[in-house]
Amino acid sequence: MGNIEIRRGDLDDLQVYGEIPIAFLVETVYQVKDNGLRGIELFEERVNKPYVRDHDAARGEGPTRWLKRFDMSNWGIFRAFEDDIAVGGAIVAPGAHIGDLDKRFAQLFDIRLVPEKRRGGVGALLFNAVIEYIRGQGCEYLKIETQNTNVPGCKFYAEQGCYLGSIDRHAYIGYPELEHEVKLVWYYAL
Repeated sequence: MGNIEIRRGDLDDLQVYGEIPIAFLVETVYQVKDNGLRGIELFEERVNKPYVRDHDAARGEGPTRWLKRFDMSNWGIFRAFEDDIAVGGAIVAPGAHIGDLDKRFAQLFDIRLVPEKRRGGVGALLFNAVIEYIRGQGCEYLKIETQNTNVPGCKFYAEQGCYLGSIDRHAYIGYPELEHEVKLVWYYAL
């Protein structure tokens, strides 16, 4: 990893921020095994045919489209640069500004890296910048939604000290392109 600099951005940066790809190759998924009263178990399983998952391609998603759905004026926007070239970014929303979260929570809306910088430490630098920002906002917890199809993302969050707080096998009912996915919600306690 070269010289990485994390910079705080603003809403004017969303277009350029969105040019950093979020798409990833799905080669394995976490399957959910219900063991009744003994709990739920996740196990990693290879997919028959690997495919690309691109969250920005979903209807209504992507950084510039969020402006139409949310008041992003108090959100933290961070970008990672290596020699003045953008190689990653993260966006976090303090909870008092979104949906059903109270002010103790913040939600990591997005973290993305150019493919050649993934698994190289840049994500951890961005994650730490997010934590410092929400600490300054008075938040106590970070909430992160991902899916069972994002095994590398799940492993990353676990490595950062996050814990799996909920599993929702029915979260995407009504969205045919997503119905096969399981919603996994991670939390980080500050």
